[in-house]
Amino acid sequence: MEEHTGLTTGNPPEGHWKERERRLWPLALRGTTRAALFSSFWWVLSSGDRESWVIGGPVVLFATASSLLLSYGARHRWRLTGLLSFMPFFLWRSFCGSIDVARRALHPRMLLEPAFMEYSVGLPDGAPRLFMANVVSLLPGTLSVELRGGCLKVHVLDVKAPVFDELQSLESRVADLFVLEPTRRVGSGERRYD
Repeated sequence: MEEHTGLTTGNPPEGHWKERERRLWPLALRGTTRAALFSSFWWVLSSGDRESWVIGGPVVLFATASSLLLSYGARHRWRLTGLLSFMPFFLWRSFCGSIDVARRALHPRMLLEPAFMEYSVGLPDGAPRLFMANVVSLLPGTLSVELRGGCLKVHVLDVKAPVFDELQSLESRVADLFVLEPTRRVGSGERRYD
């Protein structure tokens, strides 16, 4: 009687290489896409100077490897079309936020009525929720203070401003960026995303 030691010898099981190729192909595609994107960034930053690639080559390789390692096993991925629709919103809200803060700072009566508010975030835990918490500071007169579970604490410069509506709009755009669909309504019109 032959005793099984748990070690295998000889050829791998049928379909082993096909399964391995099936898992590695998306990783290779993401790596190539990111390397091309980072190379394009470097080319723009260096004004197309070929001699800069002595530094740029290792930087691009490091950036590509880091981005792949940091996204490994991520549950939520963003999509390019979501990013393209988010960028105009991001730029416009950044512009509006800076104008609003400048107006308040230069106004003789400083139109301020600061307060803290809590917003129940319907996005799933992880990248979507963290991304939203970080982008909140771009909205006019808001600053993300704390994210604990599904509750986002926000400092606002004026409690009369439509901050809740702005947060809902941002949450909807972040959900679109991460390809999340609203699943149910909770409480006062807030949505949960899966």
